[in-house]
Amino acid sequence: MTDQAEKNPRTLLTRRRLILGGSLVGGALVVGYVATNPMQVVGAILQAGGGDPGPSAFGPFIRITADGWVTIVNKQQELGQGIHAGLAAIVAEELDADWDKVLVIDARSNVRAYGVQITAGSNSIASNWDLMRNAGAAARAMFVDAAALRWDVPVDNVVVRDGIVSHPISNRSATFVDLLADASRQTPQQSPVLKQPQDFRLIGTDRVRRKDSLQKSTGAQVYTQDVQRLNMLVAVVAHSPRFGGTLARFDATDALRVKGVVEVFAIETGVAVLAETTFAAIQGRAALRIEWDDSEAEMRSTDELTRYYQEIAAGRTDVEPSEFQATGDGPETPFDGEVAEFAFDFPYLAHAPMETMDCVAEVNGWDVSITSGAHLATIDQVQAALTARTIPGKVNIEVLPAGGSFGRRGIMSSDYLVECVRIAKRMEGRPIKLIWTREDEMASGYYRPMSHHRVWVELGSDGFPTRWRVHTVCQSLLPVGPNFTATEGIANSPYFSTATTVDGKIFTPAFPVIVGFWRSVGHSHTAMVMEHIIDQLALGAGRDPADYRRVFYEKAGDNRRLAVLEELCRRADWDKPLEAGWARGLAIHEAFGTVVGQVAEVSMMEERPAVRRVVSVVDCGIAVAPDQIAAQMEGGIGFGLSAAFYGEVTLRDGLVQEINFRQYPILRMNEMPAVETHIIKSANKPTGMGEPGVAPIAPAVANAVLALTGEATQRLPFLNRDARNSAGFSV
Repeated sequence: MTDQAEKNPRTLLTRRRLILGGSLVGGALVVGYVATNPMQVVGAILQAGGGDPGPSAFGPFIRITADGWVTIVNKQQELGQGIHAGLAAIVAEELDADWDKVLVIDARSNVRAYGVQITAGSNSIASNWDLMRNAGAAARAMFVDAAALRWDVPVDNVVVRDGIVSHPISNRSATFVDLLADASRQTPQQSPVLKQPQDFRLIGTDRVRRKDSLQKSTGAQVYTQDVQRLNMLVAVVAHSPRFGGTLARFDATDALRVKGVVEVFAIETGVAVLAETTFAAIQGRAALRIEWDDSEAEMRSTDELTRYYQEIAAGRTDVEPSEFQATGDGPETPFDGEVAEFAFDFPYLAHAPMETMDCVAEVNGWDVSITSGAHLATIDQVQAALTARTIPGKVNIEVLPAGGSFGRRGIMSSDYLVECVRIAKRMEGRPIKLIWTREDEMASGYYRPMSHHRVWVELGSDGFPTRWRVHTVCQSLLPVGPNFTATEGIANSPYFSTATTVDGKIFTPAFPVIVGFWRSVGHSHTAMVMEHIIDQLALGAGRDPADYRRVFYEKAGDNRRLAVLEELCRRADWDKPLEAGWARGLAIHEAFGTVVGQVAEVSMMEERPAVRRVVSVVDCGIAVAPDQIAAQMEGGIGFGLSAAFYGEVTLRDGLVQEINFRQYPILRMNEMPAVETHIIKSANKPTGMGEPGVAPIAPAVANAVLALTGEATQRLPFLNRDARNSAGFSV
């Protein structure tokens, strides 16, 4: 080691920098790894740094190896929504890389390299659009500058396509590999020239497909459940069966007699049982003798809570309201004329992802090592540091893909991860894998809140609203501030455009049942409220539901909804009659910046709705990956139909009744309709797609049922307990 190297660590040629193409003296890119197989490239990167190697000459998001493979670092969480491919495509488009030679790896938690790493609100593509475009364009410019210098030609005459840099005038060309060393010496541009949307060759095409299909299809994908560590123990935790219950006392004598059980001790959330195997840990927990203190626990049943919510909306005064919208003459002005009244009840909903909560953690002094499908990696890093009494920079989170989430892993308290770190700190120096069983996950809470909406609409002589009054009762998802997520999708609705007065109030009761973000959040119930009311008003006015909506959208100047409505009616053959016994239902809703319209074809079979076809039209700005947009729409519709048909978490004397899929069924394959997705062409920035497809499907089905039977839907799910039992589910 030279004196210069000792003074400047950036000059050190480590194995890690050699493999990854790290920045060396003068910014040169040195690559010493040659692979012929893309998985060898991924393996080399993972071995070298777990996907977080520090910036290369091309910045933190791009690695290029000497065999021409381009690796894009995904800073977001891959939960099954396919954003890893979308983000890579944005970089590859501006870089003009060969898409067939692009790989994706997941980043560790690293604020310095990647900024805040939070995957939430269908915001991954939207929030990284400019960042990833600039990363790709800056790298492309470095290759152009290198070629121009080598050939002594103007940069404007250099062309890049599919990883080939060329000068058409002189018929010279070079690959990224040929120019790699020279390109790495160029200074990246801070504001590189970006392509115009009309010049995109990759974005917006069906070439943008998932990069993880093979691993997931063959079982090669590694999830947290698959992780093994030397000397690792498996932990499960006995939690209070009631929300708000606390541990009074426990006896671990029998648990410690179970073969393989190593330790049993109390933690803040219950009693932890540690064993050599998962089975032993679960058996040990079952052998515990525990007494719980329910003095502060929720002891009511769902029917009691529902009545309580209804009384609050009707005028009960023990919960103070706050305004979420107040325009016009004010709330005290009495109604005058015809008034239509509506009421809706929505239950608690579980997330029920296929992968339950799990985490691997090890604490060694100040150092904390975590492996998990972390949804909010940056927040998890802070919460883990607080728990282990260290600093966030000492917490290293290896972020793995997760087997679903739907919001469950995106809890600000980082509940399950913190629980794992607490146990690991107690067992310092030994890796701990925390596993929640399906029953643990289903009974833990963090549900989509139950809610009640009561709405009064005063109608003019033309059948359109002149006044709206909306009372919403819903727990808050936020510890402080206004409860805006309960009314998103109602506030500032275009359906208020014909009214002179809008009086919107939100009532926020507080009790121990734990609620959290659930896929599409408040839109999961507010879309049903607004879209089903509009169809009922259209029916009362003797107007076609599509024509009735058109008036509101035109009055509000909502051109996006108008465009979606027109395309939806055309694609769904709205004006053509269906055979007897079938009807179409329409719903259009905006969530996370995306407007989605859906038409469902529905028939009543044995007094329950059956859906055979759903036509969807979406305006999500620039469509980065149309195939993945269609997949998200299909997945969102399946998810939304599961909740609309079956989803309901209930309490009996405070105890959760639905603790597995036997009591909390999901949509079966034979119930899934055919789905057609049509994308509105746009030059606007991309908006969210992971969640917007969920919200419109329940009201679309309810509106079809209304057209068939004349009966409105006042609660979800469509199938009550008796109907679910007759369908073969135990409730």
